[in-house]
Amino acid sequence: MTVAVHVPEELSARVPVEQRGAGLDRDAVRLLVSRGCEVSHHAFVELPRLLRAGDLLVVNTSPTLAAAVDGRVGHARVVVHFSTRGDDGRWAVELRDPDGKGATRARAGGPAGLEVRLPGGVRLVLEEPLSARGDRLWWARVSGAGVLGLLREHGRPIRYSYTERDQPLSVYQTVFALPSADGTGSAEMPSAARPFTARLVAELVSRGVQFAPITLHTGVASAEAHEPPYPERFSVPEASARLINAVQAGDGRVVAVGTTAVRAVESAAGPDGVVRAREGWTDLVVAPERGVRVVDGLLTGLHEPEASHLLMLEAIAGRAAIDRSYEEALRGLYLWHEFGDVHLILP
Repeated sequence: MTVAVHVPEELSARVPVEQRGAGLDRDAVRLLVSRGCEVSHHAFVELPRLLRAGDLLVVNTSPTLAAAVDGRVGHARVVVHFSTRGDDGRWAVELRDPDGKGATRARAGGPAGLEVRLPGGVRLVLEEPLSARGDRLWWARVSGAGVLGLLREHGRPIRYSYTERDQPLSVYQTVFALPSADGTGSAEMPSAARPFTARLVAELVSRGVQFAPITLHTGVASAEAHEPPYPERFSVPEASARLINAVQAGDGRVVAVGTTAVRAVESAAGPDGVVRAREGWTDLVVAPERGVRVVDGLLTGLHEPEASHLLMLEAIAGRAAIDRSYEEALRGLYLWHEFGDVHLILP
């Protein structure tokens, strides 16, 4: 990013929009729309009029987990963020220190063999860093109980320091969230879909906009380090693949709701741009060098200037368009982060 070196603290959305005033629903956020370097300002409820019949929204059905659990290392208090379940039963976790205000701050990772005591007699032992890139996330083995049961009983949603207070898990579920067959989900909410309400979805459908569900279970982002995303588990079902290909072949536009939807769909696309049903792990990083093969547009939140997600936005819209839209977002005092305003990038 060449524009915002710094997003002012007062532009962090501290609470969900529906808690900011009487009678507000989730769709009461603002919507910045960019088409190339042209930018316009809207309310999110105008979305059905900004899309057209034949357009397709790709939505992530991953539910959000109560992925933060209090624990102890010796006498010291820690917070464990459960990120991703591996195929071997281990979990990728991040250990953080409580900040004394209900949120957490970064903590040095490791070492291997470190034991964390969790509620209900559960023990977690760090085994090895997830990646050679750094030691923030570690593969850990848990004994004494199942992790999903532990999260249901003792977990709470991951919360960052810019938010005002803890929120119930329901605040972090989108209207598209479905329980997954194995009980897993996302460590952090696929937040671009948060402003959708059932009423708005019904209006979009009545105007001829279609929906293609995919699933991508998102892991723990780094609030401090802004690393590229780690491998994540995803699924693009056959019916959604067929729908995406049909819209591409016609004159509709494929608009991903969130960077997770982009990552899933682009992971299922061949070099010919055809999407095929796929499930498994993706380590794809969508950046300008690779470009996009499938999506024409993106609905997403506003990302920190250092965030790796901005490379994906550049891949879709180009650097100049993203710089221009972020200048406008700052000038217009749009709100950042998961409870903030949203940005629609159209071709």
